[in-house]
Amino acid sequence: MALVDRLPKHLFTNRGWGLLAAGALALGCAYVMGRRDLLTLAVLLLILPLVSLAGVRVLKPKFQVYREFNPSTVETANTTTVRLAVARSTYTSGHVIMEEQLPPRFGEPPAFRFPARSASGGTSRYEYHLRSGKRGQFRIGPVTAEFSDPFGLSLRRHSIDDGDILTVTPAAVELPATGLAGARGNDGVTATRIRANPSDDDIMTREYRHGDPMRRVHWAATARHGQLMVRQEESVTTPEATLILDQRFTAFSGGPGSGFGAHDDDSDLVTSPSFEWMVTAAMSIAGHLAERNYSLRVLDSFGGPAFLRSRSAPEPDTEEFAGVGGLHAVAEGLAAIELSGPRHVRGDHHRMEHSRADQRSQGNHGPDHRESGAGAEDSVFDDRLMDKLAAHRLRGPLLALVGTMTAAEARALAPAAAYGANAFALVMTDSSRSNDDVLEILRQAGWRVAAVTSRTSLVAAWSSFDEGGIVAAAGAAMDVRRGAAVPR
Repeated sequence: MALVDRLPKHLFTNRGWGLLAAGALALGCAYVMGRRDLLTLAVLLLILPLVSLAGVRVLKPKFQVYREFNPSTVETANTTTVRLAVARSTYTSGHVIMEEQLPPRFGEPPAFRFPARSASGGTSRYEYHLRSGKRGQFRIGPVTAEFSDPFGLSLRRHSIDDGDILTVTPAAVELPATGLAGARGNDGVTATRIRANPSDDDIMTREYRHGDPMRRVHWAATARHGQLMVRQEESVTTPEATLILDQRFTAFSGGPGSGFGAHDDDSDLVTSPSFEWMVTAAMSIAGHLAERNYSLRVLDSFGGPAFLRSRSAPEPDTEEFAGVGGLHAVAEGLAAIELSGPRHVRGDHHRMEHSRADQRSQGNHGPDHRESGAGAEDSVFDDRLMDKLAAHRLRGPLLALVGTMTAAEARALAPAAAYGANAFALVMTDSSRSNDDVLEILRQAGWRVAAVTSRTSLVAAWSSFDEGGIVAAAGAAMDVRRGAAVPR
């Protein structure tokens, strides 16, 4: 049996290998004994498996596969049900062993026999469940079919479809209510009322029109004007919020051993633990705002659409999201978002900056990398971002989810606080060096800042925005709006 187990299983079955062995033995006996009948038997035993092998290679059956995920996109740690429907499009006989190919993270691939016992109308249906602990896009399938000839001598395995993509979105964390809205209510809605003299009743009422319900009749104004007057509906403005999601490769290094820039084996995402923390925060904040009827703009640190480079985004160029559909689009965009941009280490970047400063101090005006475009990182939080924020000035809260920053980058981001009704920042800190100067620059400009690491509780970080310093932060923000200088 040990010898049989070592034989290739993708060419012949055990029966086929047995016939080949018997044919070889008969051929040897025919040669030694000089028996023509044994030679005829040997040729028959050798040719039959070879003919069967050629037959399954040329006349392979064809199948149609339909695969459905329920739900179509699934959150991490949740389960999706995969439903398969397999139908044969060419006539063949016998049973076929099928197997659904899966990425390693999902465990052993499910195997099943075709046709199924419960097959109806020539279609066999199967069902199994998948769960992933990480976000991303994963190819489920293809289905491979292993079938043999009618005599069961040879085998053939081949893929019968191309597979389908399963999108796993980051799971949101439920966040407590906080002072997001500023002048808005807890639901983010502001009722726009016009107050004027001599009477608010006169401003908030109008003449009765046919079809107006009688419950809206304003009797005091009716008595004063001598005709039916009804209350006007309040004008409600749609609450807005802007989220800045930093995706720079150098901003989420986290030091040696942190998994910086590691490729996920199954989804091939360039990510790190600290960036995964920020992605979860972005999903949680988007859900928190959607529950309060906010529309949400999501930008990257350069002012472009945050999901422009996300493979899973349904519409990569979209910046604004609203309602349940908008929240679903944000979740899909975050599923395969990854780090991008220059991949040199931050320390080398600082040494390059010092080298340029030395050259300028010595009168050596070498080529400026920023002018040639090589220093694209220097333009982070630049005028393009500020112009985007200015277009929606003071319409709602501004939230920034950023990686580790230099003091220069913090100064570039600081003035953005003036464009939000409130400004909140979750800043990823690097344990290898102090970020107090970066945090202080942002606080002085009016940001409410929470320093976080990949191990920080998101709920605790979010709650810290309401723990002291709110009045001072609001005052600082007003100073910035009045033109106070940002510390340099």
